[in-house]
Amino acid sequence: MLATPQVIAALQQLHAQVAVALPDFTPERAAVVHGLNAEGIPAVAWLLLPKEQGYYFNADNAPAAASRIAAFEAWTSSEGLQWSAVGLDIEPSFAELSALSKHRWRLIATLLGRSVNGRRMERAREAYGALIRELERQGFVVQTYQMPYVPAERSVHSSLPDRWLGTVDVHGNEDYLMLYTSFARMAGAGIILSLGPGAQGIAVGSTDGDTSPGSGTGPLNWDEFSRDLIVASHFSKNIGVYDLEGCVRQGFLPRMETMDWSQSVVIPAEMVRKAGRMRRAIRVALWIASHIVYLSVVVVATIWLVVRWWRSRRRARQHRVAQS
Repeated sequence: MLATPQVIAALQQLHAQVAVALPDFTPERAAVVHGLNAEGIPAVAWLLLPKEQGYYFNADNAPAAASRIAAFEAWTSSEGLQWSAVGLDIEPSFAELSALSKHRWRLIATLLGRSVNGRRMERAREAYGALIRELERQGFVVQTYQMPYVPAERSVHSSLPDRWLGTVDVHGNEDYLMLYTSFARMAGAGIILSLGPGAQGIAVGSTDGDTSPGSGTGPLNWDEFSRDLIVASHFSKNIGVYDLEGCVRQGFLPRMETMDWSQSVVIPAEMVRKAGRMRRAIRVALWIASHIVYLSVVVVATIWLVVRWWRSRRRARQHRVAQS
């Protein structure tokens, strides 16, 4: 795909940079990066683990992430590669969650254990913070790709989703909030309208998939994709697209070259309402779940005080009856 002249010309015309997935460090992948370097297209090193190791970085594989970054730096130096940035994709271990979902009680026990294990997240934040600082010392711009529940976490000062799912809330030089409306069509661009104002960078998608575009959880069609791009551009100059393969397959690149970014788009009021309700529901659920222990103490203490008051009133009444 990246050897196709039409694709290269479109990327140059769009002044785009390409995040190259790096689940391995092969000569073939190095050749792809050399090709982008030669064409003047900025390349981002999208760091990943091998598929058998879970692919994404998370709270439980920080040592593997550190080894991966060290191997990446050595490979970059030996191959003479040039990067505009390094991307850290810290996402849940979907294979682990899928396995746990088949055993309900094990899943519940795991989530409960993680809920109270704050030290696990502290270690993970320290580890990934150190890795980011090391990359910066090497002269790299660091991008992070963040899950859409991160703003809700921050607003209620909770790390519960991170504890459950193994994601780590750390900052790079450029932080991209992944707002893929293809997975929530009922709220559509209302999600970007709701979460976009607080985002440094916004990633839209997904443009690729095996099902028909524009329906269900299938990839975005052109109308949806161009809408999301325009809405996102109102909140950030840094817009990511997941992914290039889908854009090429659906013929989006030539249309992006001639797209009018100043055109207006209409977001149905129902989408805006649904996105707002989703955001509020997540925040309330997170606040309650994060404070359930304290709420339980308050409830128990209140019940104890009421019972104590009622018993004291009952004894006082019995005492008055006895005197009379």
